[in-house]
Amino acid sequence: MKALFLAGGKGTRLRPLTDHLPKPMVPVMGRPLLERSIEALKECGVNKVVFSTGYRADDIEKYFSSSEFGVNIHYVCEDIPLGTGGAIKNCADYFNDTFIIFNSDIVSNIDLNDMVAFHKKKRADVTIAATRVQNPSSYGVIEYDEFGFATTFTEKPKPGEEKSDFINAGVYVFNPKVLDLIPSNRVVSVEKETFPALLQNGYKIAVYRGGTYWIDIGTPEKYMRVHADIFSGLCKIPENNFLTNRIYGLERIQIHDTARVIGPVWFGDDVRIGANVTVGPNVVVGSGFESGRGCVISDSILWNNVSVGSGVSITKSVVTAGCRIGSGIQCANTIYSQESKRHLVI
Repeated sequence: MKALFLAGGKGTRLRPLTDHLPKPMVPVMGRPLLERSIEALKECGVNKVVFSTGYRADDIEKYFSSSEFGVNIHYVCEDIPLGTGGAIKNCADYFNDTFIIFNSDIVSNIDLNDMVAFHKKKRADVTIAATRVQNPSSYGVIEYDEFGFATTFTEKPKPGEEKSDFINAGVYVFNPKVLDLIPSNRVVSVEKETFPALLQNGYKIAVYRGGTYWIDIGTPEKYMRVHADIFSGLCKIPENNFLTNRIYGLERIQIHDTARVIGPVWFGDDVRIGANVTVGPNVVVGSGFESGRGCVISDSILWNNVSVGSGVSITKSVVTAGCRIGSGIQCANTIYSQESKRHLVI
């Protein structure tokens, strides 16, 4: 089976985390989100993947060409942004059978095997994963009938005017024949244009409501929330369950006898923790981290190759890759970016 990742967006709302990194490559528990998504796809038999890229496309291709990920990967780079529908149409030549489509900023526990089986059982032309949210006015709302087929789509209705609390979760199963209805070589919104057009032309769009966890990491707040949800057990990652193993990777690090680790904590490789340092709770420590003495780090996400001097305090913050934080610096509720030299309140 094949899958398409829509990975061309600039991730503007996630800046400065995306100033020098495409949004699908932002690390979730130390690994790019796109890599984690591919691992999930492999579990349901996907062996060929197409990336529709745009912003910083070379970063994606360089990463995935550097090692073996167990799937065949093809790249289609947009010269100009084509929207979600336009990006799908732009990759049409790769798909001649039922395939899966992902928005690349999604973290969810949707059972893809079950979703594909549901799609086939419903004999649908398209199946859309839907998730229930408290504030649907910020998303594309889906109404459906008693048989589980979509009847209308409303993009970002005004608060109080929502007719459903189920929204488009950004995961689809497509039959390739529906691609004929998407115009070529222009911007197309699959949400605002393609799906309503399919309904008008009598196509069957099934609504799959499986899965108990879903979030898009479109803002720094949501990016931090997904990590908090993983630590709390609300969202699962394959390598560790923090409800039963509070500290992941401890055996791979160098830690001073006087240092303390308070779980939950996720450690990458080649980490060195200095004397009288406290790490945790709720901390991601990326590979290559090194600390001085007497530091306190809690409720924060440190990307790879970060180093901090002595007496540094980091709380409720994100520190991006390669940052060097001098002794005595206090970081609270900030994004610390080496490139931009900015501290932004989260």
